[in-house]
This record gives sequence, C-alpha cells and structure tokens, in this order.
Amino acid sequence: MILRTIQKSDNSKIAQVIRDVFISDDFPKTGTAFADVQLDFLYEFYQQDKSDYFVLDNQGELFGGCGIAPLEQGNSVVCELQKMYLLPVVRGKGFAKQLIEICIEKAIHLGFKQCYIETLPEMESAQKLYVSYGFNYIDLPLGNTGHSSCPIWMLKNL
Repeated sequence: MILRTIQKSDNSKIAQVIRDVFISDDFPKTGTAFADVQLDFLYEFYQQDKSDYFVLDNQGELFGGCGIAPLEQGNSVVCELQKMYLLPVVRGKGFAKQLIEICIEKAIHLGFKQCYIETLPEMESAQKLYVSYGFNYIDLPLGNTGHSSCPIWMLKNL
C-alpha cells in the first residue's frame, strides 16, 4: 500500500470507494460527501489553490483517501480535512493515521493556521482518532460546506 497524490485516472475509483463506504456503513446519502457534486471529479476539484487529495493505492486498486482544501466560505487561514474514507478491509491498520498526518503536514506547508472537520455521529472511531490528533469539538459549524447531515464539528490549531 502506498499513499500518493490523486491522479485524474483515480476519479471513478475513489468516488466508488466513498460511495461504497456510505452504503456499507449505512450513512446518510443526503447532506454528506455522498451527494457532493465534485465527488466524481475529485482530481479536478483538488487542483484548486491550497488543496490536495491523497489516495491509498495497492497496485492500482484504491482503498481510501483524504484531502485538504480551504474551508468553503470560511476564514482564509482555516482549511478543511475532507472526504476521509477507508474501506472496511483496511481499517484499523494505521492508514487513517497516515492520511491525517500527510494532510496536516500539507496544511501547515500551505500556511493554514487551523484545520476543521465535519463528521457524522456514527463515525465514533474517526472522532476518537481526530481527538488523538488534537482536534477539539466546537459548538457551531464553520464556513458553508453544505453537509447538513454532519452535526459534529471539530477544529485543530496547526
């Protein structure tokens, strides 16, 4: 398994991984990343300034990914950790930690001062991981992500 930057040829594969996670874990399909218009074009979306997306690749087969981008309609020094999803077969093996670390390093390199996350209440393991990396729960959402089904908001100072 390697972590690498997303390529255009990954678009359909990573979109399918994300959709498969939502379906297998029975997460809400509306008001979440599942319904994002850019889901089928993540390579193009992450070509914007101060953005990057990383995929977990095993000889061309993708097992997950995570990205960093400016927080939509948010403060310019705040980025968002986005679309962090791993297929069940690779969970619990340290890959989520590697994805968070590479995204946080990228965010610091890009000059962000804080990192924001929105997540689902059902994603308890992910929340524990975020807390272990210094993310703290906050009372209100930041920016305007359109993820109305994600009522858990967290923030980390970088």
